[in-house]
Amino acid sequence: MREIGHFIGGKRVAGTSGRFSDVFNPSTGAVQAKVALASPEELRAAVENAKAAQVKWGATNPQRRARVLMKFLELLHKEYDSLAELLSSEHGKTVPDAKGDIQRGLEVVEFAIGIPHLLKGEYSDNAGTGIDVYSMRQPLGVVAGITPFNFPAMIPLWKLAPALACGNAMILKPSERDPSVPMRIAELFIEAGLPPGVLNVVNGDKVSVDAILDDPDIKAVGFVGSTPIAQYIYSRATATGKRCQCFGGAKNHAVIMPDADLDQAVDGIIGAAYGSAGERCMALSVAVPVGKDTADRLMTKLVARVENLKIGPSTDAAADYGPLVTRDAVNRVSGYIDIGVAEGATLVVDGRGFKLQGYEDGFYVGGTLFDNVTPDMRIYKEEIFGPVLAVVRAEHYEDAVKLVNDHEYGNGVAIFTQSGDAARDFAARIQIGMVGVNVPIPVPIAYYTFGGWKASGFGDLNQHGPDSIRFYTKTKTVTSRWPSTNKDGASFVIPTMA
Repeated sequence: MREIGHFIGGKRVAGTSGRFSDVFNPSTGAVQAKVALASPEELRAAVENAKAAQVKWGATNPQRRARVLMKFLELLHKEYDSLAELLSSEHGKTVPDAKGDIQRGLEVVEFAIGIPHLLKGEYSDNAGTGIDVYSMRQPLGVVAGITPFNFPAMIPLWKLAPALACGNAMILKPSERDPSVPMRIAELFIEAGLPPGVLNVVNGDKVSVDAILDDPDIKAVGFVGSTPIAQYIYSRATATGKRCQCFGGAKNHAVIMPDADLDQAVDGIIGAAYGSAGERCMALSVAVPVGKDTADRLMTKLVARVENLKIGPSTDAAADYGPLVTRDAVNRVSGYIDIGVAEGATLVVDGRGFKLQGYEDGFYVGGTLFDNVTPDMRIYKEEIFGPVLAVVRAEHYEDAVKLVNDHEYGNGVAIFTQSGDAARDFAARIQIGMVGVNVPIPVPIAYYTFGGWKASGFGDLNQHGPDSIRFYTKTKTVTSRWPSTNKDGASFVIPTMA
């Protein structure tokens, strides 16, 4: 049985805690590897490596750090196909979807290559008589990223690229469910010229997470996962004085206006709701048709599409989606479908008990569609994280806006309409962090920031884009005056620029 350890000091090392977790092939249900779960002592060893290596790396000029990122991109492109297959084998998403996972991560690396420009400070000449004022951005030191199973390439790269470009050393704690791609990414960074110790990958569970949160040498923590854990990490990390950005759960709505191009809307909803088996924080899990006629027409089109979804193993490039990540995930999603039925929602397409011929032990759930869902139901209020779409009918546009704004989560939302007035009003008034207009998954491009509102995000700064540079640096402002022959004597009042 293959064992996956950690990556510390520029090389793979075996785990020493004696604790392991199974890594499955979700398509077949078989255990394919065991991953070591780090002890606090192993985490501390990684921090010591990072702390020692960061001093020189932080003093390396930004252009040279950018060259390491450029070389890393070159190496990753050479392994693009093999990495996608590796990712797919542990996560369960199809290989084409896995390539998208990698690509969205690469785009943030491309953004971070511009670090010489992004780190430029401000300068004011002669702000006061003979006084110049300027600012500079400097690295924090050792930082940590705690990343989820559903994007094992993209989200680690969202953390790594800006953190390393800014001159920090990074401790990455990826999901123990699919750890192989983050380990390979670390190796590629070393091949690209990153000094050993600047990036360490520590595999583990809550034990290693708590060690990260309590370690005095880790200055900042970035997290993506469920809202309860995001709240826990944010509270514990900030209590120890760490800078923290935590992104939690979501319940993303798609509002379908009566004037929408319904075929376009259905195409968007189907892909966004069921792609990657719904295991995306930006998945559309609620459709909100406005008006009875819109709802009836939408349901007619949706039912046919959901019933004909092609589900297959992750190696099937023609599949619309593959298995969920674990058997526990299957049981959780099936349990939510049971709850929806018990709550009185209309189960139009039932994905429970789906079996794929030849892969009967795989972790599959069929496409599921509910109609007549109401805001008081758990299947509306809670994140299911599976291939389940709930249709909540709204009588008027204002009802739809209120529905979205009243929800606990505020990650992403989309509106489908041909009206510029409606789209502009919606974008201005909706209380959600990321908005799509006829775009079902409104993930911003790399040089804008990604982040949700309300219970979907904790912390003042978002992921990638300019916010990532602010998060991974601290600003120092220098006020300077050089001695002159004009001696004014000591001053005992606060200095001003008057």
